[in-house]
Amino acid sequence: MVSNADWHNKRSRGGRAHNGSEFSHYFVERPQVEHRPKVICARLRGRMFSFHTDKGVFAKDYIDLGTKRLIEMVELPEEGDILDLGCGYGVIGIVAAACNPKVRVWMVDINERAVALAKKNAKACGLKNVHILHGDGFEPLPEELKFDAILSNPPMRAGMRVVMGMLRGSHERLKPNGTLWIVVKTSQGAKRLQRILQDMFGNAETVDRHGGYRVIKATKRS
Repeated sequence: MVSNADWHNKRSRGGRAHNGSEFSHYFVERPQVEHRPKVICARLRGRMFSFHTDKGVFAKDYIDLGTKRLIEMVELPEEGDILDLGCGYGVIGIVAAACNPKVRVWMVDINERAVALAKKNAKACGLKNVHILHGDGFEPLPEELKFDAILSNPPMRAGMRVVMGMLRGSHERLKPNGTLWIVVKTSQGAKRLQRILQDMFGNAETVDRHGGYRVIKATKRS
């Protein structure tokens, strides 16, 4: 089993982590696997979307069920700022921006390849209300920026230190009455994360249970 510290060192080098067998994980800055681009399509919130994907990014062959459930269940604000934290090739943020043209959607990912794909996908959709940044967590975002909603399918395989940093940062960066929405597999610790969010926010609820995934919502009280 890879420790959180070992994982952090390996991902910073864009290296390979060992977890029973060697694999190149998507939670690295520069994936070392060769490119194999493709285009996938999906109907999300009643619309058809196409996405450019590639090897070395999360869910390269199809949009995973957890991401789909989060997209369908999230209650998006009509205006303000939304963050897609760990955006991958941009599915959650792009759908949010397309469905709510009055919001400003910020998208961040540590994976350079994923960020390049997210920019390509947003441009293909003709979106003008997105800001896509490369970096680790909240680091590339303006310090004063606060969000009305933060959406994430957190990288559980990267370890709890990474995930906890995302949750703490979300609590700090939300506006009063802003909401955090995450989706996690029950088998990967969804119940534990809900308890953590309950302690952190003073509230947390499972708003959807489907196919082994849980969509969890927490609201920052004013």
